[in-house]
Amino acid sequence: GVQISPNGQWLSYLAPLDGVLNVWVMPVDGGDARAVTDSTDRPIRSYGWSWNNEQILYVQDKGGNENTHVYAVDLETGTTTDLTPGDEVKASLVGGHRDRPDQILVQTTARDPQAMDMVRIDTTTGDTEPIFLNEDGFVGMVPDDDWNIRVRTRMTPDGGSMSEFRDSPDGEWRELDRVGLEDAMTTSTAGFDKTGKTMWGIDARGGDKARFVAIRPNLDGTFERETIFASEESDVADLMINPITQQPEAVATNRLRKTWTILDPAVKPDLDALAKLVDGEVEVIDRSGDDRTWIVAYLVDDGPVQYWLWDRDTQEGRYLFTSRPDLEGLPLVKMTPVEIEARDGLMLPCYYSLPAGWNGEAKLPLVVMVHGGPWARDSWGYNPYHQWLTNRGYAVLNVNFRGSTGFGKDFLNAGNREWYAKMQDDVNDTARWAVDQGWADPDRLAIMGGSYGGYATLAGMTRDPELWACGVDIVGPSHISTLLSTIPPYWAPMKVMFETRVGSQDDPAYLDSISPLTHVDRISRPLLIGQGANDPRVKISESDQIVEAMEASGIPVTYVVFPDEGHGFAKPENNNAFNAVVEAFLAEHLGGRVEPMAGEIAASTAQLRNLGGLEFDGVKAWDPAAEPAPVAETTISFDALGAEQQAKIEEVLAQIESQVPEPQRPFAYPAIATQLRTQAASAPAEDRDAMVYAAQELERRAAGGGSPAPDDAGRAD
Repeated sequence: GVQISPNGQWLSYLAPLDGVLNVWVMPVDGGDARAVTDSTDRPIRSYGWSWNNEQILYVQDKGGNENTHVYAVDLETGTTTDLTPGDEVKASLVGGHRDRPDQILVQTTARDPQAMDMVRIDTTTGDTEPIFLNEDGFVGMVPDDDWNIRVRTRMTPDGGSMSEFRDSPDGEWRELDRVGLEDAMTTSTAGFDKTGKTMWGIDARGGDKARFVAIRPNLDGTFERETIFASEESDVADLMINPITQQPEAVATNRLRKTWTILDPAVKPDLDALAKLVDGEVEVIDRSGDDRTWIVAYLVDDGPVQYWLWDRDTQEGRYLFTSRPDLEGLPLVKMTPVEIEARDGLMLPCYYSLPAGWNGEAKLPLVVMVHGGPWARDSWGYNPYHQWLTNRGYAVLNVNFRGSTGFGKDFLNAGNREWYAKMQDDVNDTARWAVDQGWADPDRLAIMGGSYGGYATLAGMTRDPELWACGVDIVGPSHISTLLSTIPPYWAPMKVMFETRVGSQDDPAYLDSISPLTHVDRISRPLLIGQGANDPRVKISESDQIVEAMEASGIPVTYVVFPDEGHGFAKPENNNAFNAVVEAFLAEHLGGRVEPMAGEIAASTAQLRNLGGLEFDGVKAWDPAAEPAPVAETTISFDALGAEQQAKIEEVLAQIESQVPEPQRPFAYPAIATQLRTQAASAPAEDRDAMVYAAQELERRAAGGGSPAPDDAGRAD
């Protein structure tokens, strides 16, 4: 989070203000720091400097709904302005420009909730000008240095992608690339150089690993592709691009550890000197406008990140601070990279940590951590879960299962349509490997993860109940059909990726077979579920439905809901509360060390909806009568709605019906209805009745009412 202002006079960083992450600013030469934002609710995690040096720009949502807005803070007056207003608007900051210091480039759904447009916003006046109206479902737009959109990309029905290019803002679009499913996630165009005549990208076609390439248009309409860098170790993992010329300076690979290769001799003295300055992985994380001062981070596995200021003219570094001063000098553990062979011979890059001082005599309880995505990866470095859990006496193992990114397209595509199958085998195989090493206790294995990792936890508990002693699912989907039926509107253009790589809603039997909810009666070991009520990706209904199914079958489950969180727990007090529950849960079922709760639950918004047989000192199960869930339960008559509302309801219901196969409707419709009622509770008054009616109509159809006749459309009352 450490940055330097474009004029090189100020440092900024993220740090708590009254317990909430905010942006702080201090003179680069030393002096007092001051908080320039005053968020009291949600932590700020993403920010940047305006090129005018007078404003800080940051991105934040409300309650975890992921409808992020872009805000500007005037450093002199302290005034904060929402540059992308609107309750249902989602926006992201693309960047600024040294030649337009008062302007930024932003992607926003203000015009259409299913489409990200590109707009230019004046940060001092708020004036907004469209740059590119995304009216055809494009999932990628690449601007040149003049902020002209010159490349646009859409998904194709087969799960691949098609990109188009134009020479100028008024030029004709022509096909740049048509990429099949097998290459779609490892081949793309990322940006332009300063001249606008060369594009930079990655390309895995004709091989396995993604190469770094230059793409140049020819006069005859074709394109020349030049490989700048290639490696058999991993995909291109990172780039250093000169902020003035937009030319590449260095490229990184990362299979088990990140390694940099220098492309531009001009930065070789800097990078060579930085490699000798401190022991750790070097990251140049920010640069002043004239590129003479760098902010450098050193990453290690057994300590916090160190931040340094690097003067390119004197070739000298100045230590600034660490990301966690409270951790300095503590006996933290190392993270060991290892390649583990899966049952079919595929090598899985993994990382494990063992408790400090373990003498090898007693076998350890093991927590296997499964990352989200699943199109993501785990990497080497400081990991707070490793430090926390090893401190409590557990071994911890992170697994990059097939389908993870960064290891080549063959590794990635090996996960296609392998949810609940080979992807799950990989997780199991790494746990058994740890047992075979002699340090993991086969009777005390836990599986834990968030998002896809939460799904993998549910899959493990239903598919391989004899392997896992317990599981911790954080915001994981329980049924793939209901997941696909309730994705956020701005994900609609990407839905084909899920349908081709996971499973299609046209094949409900297959989706049933890979969904933990279908196999819920096989759960026989303790399960903890954590969920944010405002999660737009994995709706709370995903957790509700598997908890209800477990209760109906008499299977104990511990269920914690945070009404002010989304896809994960951002508030420190909520994160601490859930970790306290996890710690008590693991201690109960694996036997690790536990610290007594010291008011963490009371300090949070946690609703312990099911204790699952656990007892927490001074903590009671959530009482919905005392703290009702924010759900609109009113019954609405269709005739009481206006004509515009009626038309909108019919359109929405028709769209839902077309997307959800008939066999899935009995359980998909109630899940969607629950989400509509939850949203209606906080929706504007003019929208509330329509949302409630749509919810009750879905509930009626789920109960066997079917679609109403045309002359009786929507009249369920």
